[in-house]
Amino acid sequence: MEYLDFELPIKELEDQLDKCVIIGEESDVDVSETCKQIEKKLQETKKDIYKNLTAWQRVQLSRHPNRPYTLDYIKAICGETFLELHGDRTVKDDKAMIGGLGKIGDQSYMFIGQQKGYNTKTRQYRNFGMANPEGYRKALRLMKSAEKFNIPVVCLIDTPGAYPGIEAEERGQGEAIARNILEMTRLKVPIIVMIIGEGASGGALGIGVGDKVLMLENTWYSVISPESCSSILWRSWEYKELAASALKLTATDMKKLKLIDEIVREPSGGAHSDRTKMFEITKQKISAHFNELKNLSPKELVASRMEKYAQMGVFND
Repeated sequence: MEYLDFELPIKELEDQLDKCVIIGEESDVDVSETCKQIEKKLQETKKDIYKNLTAWQRVQLSRHPNRPYTLDYIKAICGETFLELHGDRTVKDDKAMIGGLGKIGDQSYMFIGQQKGYNTKTRQYRNFGMANPEGYRKALRLMKSAEKFNIPVVCLIDTPGAYPGIEAEERGQGEAIARNILEMTRLKVPIIVMIIGEGASGGALGIGVGDKVLMLENTWYSVISPESCSSILWRSWEYKELAASALKLTATDMKKLKLIDEIVREPSGGAHSDRTKMFEITKQKISAHFNELKNLSPKELVASRMEKYAQMGVFND
């Protein structure tokens, strides 16, 4: 387990607890009471740290190297029923954008999301979760297939942004994202969107239009990352913490601004601290929101979705 800077007090107590348990196992000394005291202090420390996180600390948690990624969620939720589908039928198969059919119980879903890598090799293979135009076109192809067979769509967002390379722009990065946003507003099946990590810029919006938009507690959603914002405004990354606070990018901020529908609580310590529990929570949320939407007609779904986004923002005539 890796620890972030603000989690070091937790690491110290967990190390103490491990040593206490080892002493008890290797000697005749009764250390049960000491272990209980350390466990109690550990729980109190966790509670104090995680209930007072700053915006920047939540950004750090969203990028935690042990945090589960899209395929982790899909495989845990769907098990052997998941069938990955590939290619945009035009250029190639984008490894940063994954999608396919899977079941929760007896209900089929079309799962789509960005996938990051776990080490240097897989990060390069997945392009660090930054999709090219063909990734967004693959996502749209899968959404249209879901619409054809009346299958609800689930989008899991975790990206630092769409790939900003020259070749991506040459192949129509902006058009691909804009097309997805347009088509998602009028897709005739339920769309459930969940931000499970980073939700940055148009890279997130390209699969981010939904009837229900949820954010995990320790994630962020913004037009720009704190580091990039800091480099633009102050010509330095040193002000990234200030930028994170000013951007209002946390789940709490998004809920206050009515840009999302629900904040999904994570296990104490973040999604990576108890993956099994996080997967079960996610599974329950997807099923619960689908049950709210399944009885709406296609016309009602589209009208409700359009009204939802039309009400966002403030303007004067």
